[in-house]
Amino acid sequence: MSTTAYPEVEDDTSNRLQPLYHVILLNDEDHTYDYVIEMLQKIFGFSEAKALSHAVEVDTKGTTILLTCELEKAEQKRDQVHSYGPDRRLSRSLGSMTAIVEPADG
Repeated sequence: MSTTAYPEVEDDTSNRLQPLYHVILLNDEDHTYDYVIEMLQKIFGFSEAKALSHAVEVDTKGTTILLTCELEKAEQKRDQVHSYGPDRRLSRSLGSMTAIVEPADG
């Protein structure tokens, strides 16, 4: 099984002139694999296999690029991650995971 998770890339040619941004999920120890998989399926529409691949990557490498798209959508997805809430499976989980937005060109 490959542990490399590939980000979704928007393929809308009308946005070609806009710079692209990565939505990057950061690892922490306060969320379970089940939480990450569930969150990614609900927010990003990932299949279970793709969500698992991202969960493994964020756990082993510390980050995973979830999506590459224009800034407005990237910020919206980051905000959805931040508002997803704590992992009910872990009592120490007090809030959502963290995601950041960075330019895709460097």
